[in-house]
Amino acid sequence: MKDEDYRRLKSGADIRGRAIEAEGQPAPLTPQGAERIGYAFALMLAARQKTTPDKLLIAVGHDARQSGPALYQAFIHGLTDADCDVLDCGLCTTPVMFWAAKQGGADGAAMVTASHHPWYENGFKLVGRDGALSGEEIEALLAAAQDTQPPMRLVKPWDMKEKYLADLRQMVARRMDTQVQCPLLGLHVVVDAMGGAGGFYARFLEELGCEVTGSRGLEPQGRNPQAGQPFDGPQALATISQAVTVNTADMGVLLDADGDRAVIVDGQGRVINGNRLIALISAILLEERPGATIVTDSATSSGLKRFITEWGGVHYRFKRGYQNVIQEAIRLNGEGIDCPLAIETSGHAAFRENGFLDDGLYLATRLACEALLRKREGETLGSLIQELSEPVERAEIRLGVLTEDMRQAAQSVTETILSHTLEDGAWHLAGDSREGVRILFDLEGGVENAWFQLRPSVHEPQLVLSAESDVPGGVRDILGRLYQLIQQERSIDLDPLRSAVR
Repeated sequence: MKDEDYRRLKSGADIRGRAIEAEGQPAPLTPQGAERIGYAFALMLAARQKTTPDKLLIAVGHDARQSGPALYQAFIHGLTDADCDVLDCGLCTTPVMFWAAKQGGADGAAMVTASHHPWYENGFKLVGRDGALSGEEIEALLAAAQDTQPPMRLVKPWDMKEKYLADLRQMVARRMDTQVQCPLLGLHVVVDAMGGAGGFYARFLEELGCEVTGSRGLEPQGRNPQAGQPFDGPQALATISQAVTVNTADMGVLLDADGDRAVIVDGQGRVINGNRLIALISAILLEERPGATIVTDSATSSGLKRFITEWGGVHYRFKRGYQNVIQEAIRLNGEGIDCPLAIETSGHAAFRENGFLDDGLYLATRLACEALLRKREGETLGSLIQELSEPVERAEIRLGVLTEDMRQAAQSVTETILSHTLEDGAWHLAGDSREGVRILFDLEGGVENAWFQLRPSVHEPQLVLSAESDVPGGVRDILGRLYQLIQQERSIDLDPLRSAVR
């Protein structure tokens, strides 16, 4: 594989590409490439930690995809080519591997996964003791992944999952203020692991005393996730919601393929994801830490900002990309700002109390504890977010970039919007517009009750246009204004926007 082909595997702060040939499409992510990437990771991690590869202990795991075992073994070969010792953790979730590097004694960890992306794709999430690799480091690693061959050595099986779960059990004991064997007795949780790597989570909850009747998708399936079926798509959400209500459960947990994201369903079958999930965990944390700052991605709603403010907190919007959000929260804490949570609307959530690990199982378990405490008081998780105001309308449109230089295309259209904002008093630049451009509007006598944001996609050569309105017809109104402004742009495909405002 040529150097430029390796670089195409970069996806934000992860590595990802097609790993199985299908529908006439080649598979650029091969075992040979995985071996070279493993080797390059060992060298980069050694340099980062100012040591030599033979002094490193690296944990490696994989999710349930068909291509996982071959890529996994090849990646391990790459690590042993560099003389690293390896903890062979087998089938597990991304949070387990991140925990291995933070609290499990490993110097670094690698998870073979493509998260929620189609079954025929795969990739790697890489982390060191001091945090995940940045997008720039991933780019450098892929550029360096060229030479190597020696034999595999120093690999031993290691059940990191059980060590991780022991740590999670201790968190439950602290939250419930008890050392009994079954601290969650009296709570009924339906788990849907969707055939991914997180099926063990239902057993874990059962050991803590939960009833898990109605749980599904607990056995790993190599074609999870199905192409075109996102883990949090309408069909999956309807299924977990129905499972909760049919089984009269207190809570539902829907897991991503590698367990780093979760969607929650309350006892009434109401789906809690996106802005609702952020509001829920923010309310819980702000009860414990009044005045705390909650870091989110940039596409969150105006209603969420009001909700966090009304609960006595500070809402801090930052760039999309779970590592961007996490690293910004770490930076703010370093400046003395009380920031206990970094969370994306996609469901990626990292708590300071958990070392800022991106961990859907930790989030779900934290909320299970809260659900049982609320149940004892005759309340539900959903009762915490009754005051969250949600938009009347919302839309997300993806605009393909028609030139090679996506940054230049994004900059051109952003500058056009910013220039117009200076001339048109009806367009207000948001004070926390830290990614792309976010413009606020006052519709029908309201104040800042509609907005759009245009930003570059984290993973694809696209610009993502998000919009919300608190009044009917508002989204079409403000997107129509935007289209009139940028309709002469030739570097992006405006057909989806044109269709939305017709």
